[in-house]
Amino acid sequence: MSSASEQSRRFQAARKLAGVIGVPAVAIAAAFAAGAVFILAIGESPVSVYGRLFSGTFGNFYGLGQVLFKATPLIFTGLSVALAFKAGLFNIGAEGQLYIGTFAVAWVGFTLSGLPGVLLVPLCVLAGAAGGALWGAVPGYLKSRFGAHEVINTIMLNFVAIALTGYFVTHVYFVPETVHTQRIAAQAQIPRLEQFWPVFKGSPVNVSLFLALGIAVAVYFFLWRTRFGFELRALGLNPAAAEYGGISVGAGTVLAMTLSGALAGLVGVDFVMGYKYYYEGGFSSGLGFMGIAVALLGRNHPLGVVLAAFLFGALSYGGLVINAVVPKELVEILQGIVILVVIAGTNVFGQLAASFKRGRPG
Repeated sequence: MSSASEQSRRFQAARKLAGVIGVPAVAIAAAFAAGAVFILAIGESPVSVYGRLFSGTFGNFYGLGQVLFKATPLIFTGLSVALAFKAGLFNIGAEGQLYIGTFAVAWVGFTLSGLPGVLLVPLCVLAGAAGGALWGAVPGYLKSRFGAHEVINTIMLNFVAIALTGYFVTHVYFVPETVHTQRIAAQAQIPRLEQFWPVFKGSPVNVSLFLALGIAVAVYFFLWRTRFGFELRALGLNPAAAEYGGISVGAGTVLAMTLSGALAGLVGVDFVMGYKYYYEGGFSSGLGFMGIAVALLGRNHPLGVVLAAFLFGALSYGGLVINAVVPKELVEILQGIVILVVIAGTNVFGQLAASFKRGRPG
């Protein structure tokens, strides 16, 4: 009996590991294989193009810095979507939540400019999280109170957030003849990595990268080491069973969407405090929606999200590197294929694993 139990435990562990690593690995390989066909079709060498892509992104510190910079906001939005997924919620609103959070970071940064940095920096960070949390809590409450689907609510709130911040940046808080606010106070700005490691000179990657990595660790401990995290995961697996066990579905829904929004709002720390030093209209370019892809590829696990963010960061900057040789749309093709294979591979792997389990002896 103990041998069969041990065998079952090992099988489950192997299945989980294969799901976390195997499916994304196959997706990435399939994407690059399909990309190679596209490159051949336009008369270029896949070896040459991919060689240029990898050398331009990871072959020098400037390229590496650009990859890290582009990956940082994707870690925040990927974690945002992943946390909601774990609670059984589909947060399409990370885009709107990061707009509100980023504007809140800038507003605090230039409005409270008289405060010392030791107070202003954490206030700006908290403002970003609070702005995103507020925007995430709204669809969470609507679903909890009225049963309104979070997908519809978050999509609509994206438009509201972009329009609202657009109004503020063009009619209330703006610098004439620009589409951005005034700069935040100098003491609210966070350093770039080049100030500590000169090899990153010219790259905008900043210490918000370490905040993103720290938040990823915090999300892991929250989900797998706390009672609230357990309750959210229980809601995602079976809401009816969770409610029968005494877990409040409504409260869990609001909590999950609030925390999800807070994570997305932290994008402003990277963009405002470490890069531009002001809020700029239209700055995101779909970071919130890309977070969905990052969460899917990362299998909704914080470590997977971090690795997926680095991959998409590399592809994003790599598109600029190879644009002189092949169209930049190649990167979009690679990203799209990765997501398609991940979604298909998840279902196929689940079916194969179930069939194998049924057919194995004992």
